[in-house]
Amino acid sequence: MADETTTDEVSREEAQKLLADGAQLVDVRASHEWEAGRIAGAAHLPLDELAGRTGELDPERPVVLYCRGGNRSTMAAEALAAAGFDAAKLSEGIVGWSDADLPLDPEDGYVAESGEAAAILEARKKAARD
Repeated sequence: MADETTTDEVSREEAQKLLADGAQLVDVRASHEWEAGRIAGAAHLPLDELAGRTGELDPERPVVLYCRGGNRSTMAAEALAAAGFDAAKLSEGIVGWSDADLPLDPEDGYVAESGEAAAILEARKKAARD
């Protein structure tokens, strides 16, 4: 999937086929984004932890990475490809997935905003619900 000069990108349809064929799905977003909603079956390896957690991935299976829109998953796919993984990012990230009305976990999941301010607001919303 990946080479040294570009980051491979897969469509939602291609990603679904890869996953059905045994590829690994990795969400590289921050914890508050993961908790709000995620693609079913994904592992959560935030971008800032990825380098120290690659041992959790099977180097013999392709990896599809996603974030909110594509910046973090591009960096993650490049890093994994440089480490010898067959890695690609999901085109349009979880935003595109959700916009295509594909399911999120949990059932009432949604795509959270990224960034520190968004994390604070999400924590306040969660505290108000609890």
